[in-house]
Amino acid sequence: MNQIQTDSLLAGAIGLLKQLIATPSFSKEENDTAELICGFFEKNGIPYSRVGNNVYAKNKYYDPAKQSILLNSHHDTVRPNKGYTNDPFSPIERDGKIFGLGSNDAGGCLVSLIATFLYFYNQQNLNHNIVFAASAEEEISGVNGIELVLPYLGQIDFGVVGEPTQLEMAVAERGLMVIDCTAMGRSGHAARNEGENALYKALDDIHWIRNYHFEKISPLLGESRMSVTVIETENRQHNVVPSQCKFVIDVRVNELYSFDEILEALRSNLKSQFKPRTTRMKSTSISLSHPLVKAGLALGKGYYGSPTTSDKALMPFPTLKMGPGDSARSHTADEFIYIGEIKDGIETYIQLLDEFI
Repeated sequence: MNQIQTDSLLAGAIGLLKQLIATPSFSKEENDTAELICGFFEKNGIPYSRVGNNVYAKNKYYDPAKQSILLNSHHDTVRPNKGYTNDPFSPIERDGKIFGLGSNDAGGCLVSLIATFLYFYNQQNLNHNIVFAASAEEEISGVNGIELVLPYLGQIDFGVVGEPTQLEMAVAERGLMVIDCTAMGRSGHAARNEGENALYKALDDIHWIRNYHFEKISPLLGESRMSVTVIETENRQHNVVPSQCKFVIDVRVNELYSFDEILEALRSNLKSQFKPRTTRMKSTSISLSHPLVKAGLALGKGYYGSPTTSDKALMPFPTLKMGPGDSARSHTADEFIYIGEIKDGIETYIQLLDEFI
């Protein structure tokens, strides 16, 4: 790849990123950024399709007889937190950085992957097809995101998911299961020590959750963990013994446990009723011997297990999570990404695919 090509791809990526930042795209409200991405493809002469707020395209010489690799990142964002000192929707360029909501998570990854797709789009005689998808609702694990568009993409054999990893390879990812729990008691007057306090029952279960340790420890992801993050009763008066107490468990699962095993441990130990909100966000891993990972290792990239979840959890094929930016900046006030990170992202993605396609 020559310098002129690099500069052209980077300029296009930065221009698109600034447009995306300037356009609010909260989860379930991504229509306008989907339109921007469609317009970008149209401007570059690339046929595209749209399903909901998901946009996808295939390389010019797509051949159903060949294996396909998916390049994916998301274009929805969380809502800006109250700590912002900049306008979150103003793409400010300063000190080699681009500031703005979604710049790091995951705008830098998204535009770097789009630039990579452009680089390969017109090439003939590739060993693999390249399919690109910009997905919606990633930040809320919504059902109208990557799951909605996957059936339209044809057979996908493996993929790259763009998330900020400092361009290191996240070869494993924790699964997430959120569980709603309810402890049942019997109301009564607190002054007369009546009733059966549901809050105390909940605290007994929470004590067990706090102290329980799962035995199987992953070399990549460590141990599976449970945290109680919400607790509440229906009471609005201090003198009523609560008959019901609700709490929420946030479960982060390594690749050595299934959700069924986690739920069985809860069934055997909790007195409270409980129900998982979803079991879709499973832990995932890709083998270190996979050609995609071997290509990354050949480029000198390190690998690790990621504690955060992504659309990777919803893909039924091996995927590598990797991208420019730093996960520590995600969802923070005055979010930013370095322009140099985007440049490195484009070059790294192209080199990674060049290794085997």
